[in-house]
Amino acid sequence: MKKKHQNIFLFFGLAMLVVMVLQLNYDEVRNALHDAGYWFGAIIVLWAALYVLNTTSWMLIIKAGGKTHIPFWWLYKISVSGFALNYATPGGLMGGEPYRIMALTPLIGRERASSSVILFVMTHIFSHFWFWLLSIVLFVTFYPINALAASVVAAASLFCLLGLWFFVVGYKKGVAMRLARWLSKVPWLGRFASRLMEKHGEEISNIDRQIAALHKQNRKTLVAAVMIELMCRVLSAAEIYFVFMAIGCPVSYMSCVLILAFTSLFANLLFFMPLQLGGREGGFLMSVVGLGMTASSGIFVALIVRLREIVWTAIGLLVI
Repeated sequence: MKKKHQNIFLFFGLAMLVVMVLQLNYDEVRNALHDAGYWFGAIIVLWAALYVLNTTSWMLIIKAGGKTHIPFWWLYKISVSGFALNYATPGGLMGGEPYRIMALTPLIGRERASSSVILFVMTHIFSHFWFWLLSIVLFVTFYPINALAASVVAAASLFCLLGLWFFVVGYKKGVAMRLARWLSKVPWLGRFASRLMEKHGEEISNIDRQIAALHKQNRKTLVAAVMIELMCRVLSAAEIYFVFMAIGCPVSYMSCVLILAFTSLFANLLFFMPLQLGGREGGFLMSVVGLGMTASSGIFVALIVRLREIVWTAIGLLVI
């Protein structure tokens, strides 16, 4: 990647990081870090391990497309930086994914870099839908359901099933051309998308063929990547578990999984909010209270998670 492009990503990310930091109440931050103690360090280390799983999933997808000699820890660095840019990008997927494609292109070519990044994003989101659906099953099995909860569960289940269906179709037929055609009908973006299809239509079609080829010829690799990402979702609930341990309020790991599932679903529904400010915090508050815990616990969890995001965003920008 050219130094100029690296600097553009870096300066944009730094600007968004400053916005994230300015949203904090520094007295609350100081008190939260004091209360969390060494558990906050454990959370930072936990995410270092989770990013290893993300990188492993991405490496499997890249290698399925052909032989390559990409160093794992170099790819880990690109993965962490990509997630950092996504944290700082309103709507997500608008900073990290172009960065990953541009970083990979000199090594494996633009088409293969694009298809591997698109496939990784699809796998990452696909695992989220499975995680949400499995969490719904856990909730219905172990918690009493009233009429309101039943309606919410039904709507969430339908949303997850539709999402899974969409990605299964995408794996079979590819999504790049479909996405370009959809963007061509969106105001403001339509003209750009149309020019993109005219100029790079064959490349976009090749990317779709590579995506479909992985589903058809390397299904075991695809399943392995999805399972790694799903395991990553489940293990990331340990962050919430650590926070509750820090405040002397131990809860079951299953409760932490349900809190994470609801919060991530709620925050992703509000994807258009810059940095998901407010969405993530509101999700934690509602899910923690809904499971019978105090509102202050939910606020504390949300603050610690936000601080962890800021730390790893800073790390990801630093390695750019």
